Amino acid sequence: MEHVLQHFRKEEQPFIEQVVSMMREVEDRYAPKLTDFLDPRQQFIVDSIRRQYDGIESGAEGALDQSERKRVLLYPAYFVPTVEDFALSVCEVKYPTKFITLKHKDVLGSMMSLGIDRSKFGDIRVMNGAIQFVVASEVIDYVQANYTSIGKVKVHIEIVDEPANYFEQSEEWITDTLTVSSLRLDTVISAVFNISRQKSASLISSGKVKVNWAEKDQTSMELQELDLLSIRGFGRIKLLMIEGRTKKDKIRLQIGRFEQKN
Repeated sequence: MEHVLQHFRKEEQPFIEQVVSMMREVEDRYAPKLTDFLDPRQQFIVDSIRRQYDGIESGAEGALDQSERKRVLLYPAYFVPTVEDFALSVCEVKYPTKFITLKHKDVLGSMMSLGIDRSKFGDIRVMNGAIQFVVASEVIDYVQANYTSIGKVKVHIEIVDEPANYFEQSEEWITDTLTVSSLRLDTVISAVFNISRQKSASLISSGKVKVNWAEKDQTSMELQELDLLSIRGFGRIKLLMIEGRTKKDKIRLQIGRFEQKN
């Protein structure tokens, strides 16, 4: 286990300890254990640790096609999971679309005011002003009862029962390969968007960069596989794979850019 843990950041240690505790609970009780919604990096960590345990399998589900945020089910090898075991509910926000258009950030901001942790919510999809989001089934009653407005707009939350009516992903990952001198946050942003290190450092220090949904202000932060970056004004990228080093000792990366589908 120690050789696995050394590949993770110090700040990820509390999450790692939580995952290890869940693994032991699955072993001791010989029963499945469900996580809250995890980002891609957290899903990667769970799978890396899970591989160290014989007899424990895992599955991830986010309800919507190509979901980023998913719940992970850890279970004994004998167990055969079903979709219901992931306890997911897809909701649609009903509001007067003729008079106002709500955006992703409006929905996320109002969600956080409900007093429920972000980990209970999955992906949010916006399509032509219509909005759907995924929520943990254990809090759906509370969400329906209390999620009555987004800003000054009155809304009503309805459960979408039929998967055929789930919104499809309107964006897609376009993969690319590039080489960088290091995995520093400012270096990678500079290389991906072809801007100066000074410009990328300015974006970071001014609070315009998030890594795995958390604002980061350290230019020297070392990125790792499946980190998801959001740079205000530039878009989103994901570090898909660290492929190795070139003959000139540069690091070869496979990255994904989030772009609107045609």
